[in-house]
Amino acid sequence: MSTAAESDDGLPALGPPRDGALRAFRHRDYAIFWSGALVSNTGSWLQNLTVPYVIFEITHSALWVGAATAAQFLPGFFGSPVGGHLADTRERHRLLMSFLSVLSVLALLLWWVYAAGVHSVAAILGLVAAIGLVWGMTMPSWQAFVNDLVPREDLVSAVSLNSLQFNAARSIGPAIAGIVIATLGPGPAFGLNAASFVVVVVALLLVRARSVANTATTRLVAGFVEAVRYVPTQPGIAVVVVTVGLIGLLATPAFAFTVVFAGSVYGVGPVALGVMNAALGIGAILAVPLVVRAKGHRGLRSTLLAGLLLQAVAVVAFGLSPNVVTGSLALAGLGLGFLMSVSSGNTAVQLIVAQRLRGRVMAVRLMVYMVSTPIGALVQGSMSDRIGPRATMVVAGLALLLVALFFAVGRGARLLKRVDDPEDDR
Repeated sequence: MSTAAESDDGLPALGPPRDGALRAFRHRDYAIFWSGALVSNTGSWLQNLTVPYVIFEITHSALWVGAATAAQFLPGFFGSPVGGHLADTRERHRLLMSFLSVLSVLALLLWWVYAAGVHSVAAILGLVAAIGLVWGMTMPSWQAFVNDLVPREDLVSAVSLNSLQFNAARSIGPAIAGIVIATLGPGPAFGLNAASFVVVVVALLLVRARSVANTATTRLVAGFVEAVRYVPTQPGIAVVVVTVGLIGLLATPAFAFTVVFAGSVYGVGPVALGVMNAALGIGAILAVPLVVRAKGHRGLRSTLLAGLLLQAVAVVAFGLSPNVVTGSLALAGLGLGFLMSVSSGNTAVQLIVAQRLRGRVMAVRLMVYMVSTPIGALVQGSMSDRIGPRATMVVAGLALLLVALFFAVGRGARLLKRVDDPEDDR
């Protein structure tokens, strides 16, 4: 006899409803998708650490590490409009199956190229760029799909738990990568990432397809223009888009700079590098209770602002840290602040946006992050080669501090309050 119950919205549920951060897990399909995503994202973080490690080993240049970040994110900027259009006009479950299958093939190809001895910066970054392009097309459906798996009253829990699995993967993946790189080399790390995609594809096969394609026939360009024009009409969404862009420009490059600090500042090996990156994930996991504590909108704007302030302080502290221990502590603070800001902002957008525009607006938000992050990485990489990585981090952290202070008082505080706006039901 099946023990699954039906929730009052008709969604399959696991056990009786309950309050709290874990309530989204009562929905069978969400629990399955979450578990597969955890394994897949763990593999992705294996690759995300291995790529800059390999590039720095080949070039010994912080600028090339920035180029690796650009190759990862910038193609996604061009893929996101297509992905957002498809997320709003096609069945998301099938889209995810297709996109993730392609990603598994590309990840397998990256492993094969490196294992075959082709240690070329151009070859590696070319494949990373291809993965970034497909991932940019995937993410709007990925994020909007969560909305298809749980009722609205469980959306805050679902989005926050999604952030939990992503950042748990960020903690587990780099730690595994450090050990694998130190003992077996980068090739097996790439191979584990390719294998991880199989798990999430199987999870999607087990999920009961329920998302229905939008019957609208909006064309790609017209639909994207509509979404871009829509964002400024919703100040709460606009604030989130601006802040995520500034985070990508000023804070996110520090994630890749762990390779530079490990190699040229602290003088440590891949295991310590894995620990540093794991600290980012551990810090982010600690933020989850702070995010899910919000009921509906309440607390989202204060969590977003606190996250901005914490990131600014953490980036400065990372730049000033004398050793890998204090640097890891600063990175944990950075991960904590990053999750607080990005997850609360993502939840706010999901709660405000009109249903008919959900996928495309999520794509706009992703595009801003995907273009600001490589710009920040390249600028900070160039600065690091000129004035040093420590000074670069301090400058970036102080700039982000000014942003946080703007949103803390006066007109900035009034703008930030719009994050609490109600759903647009037009």
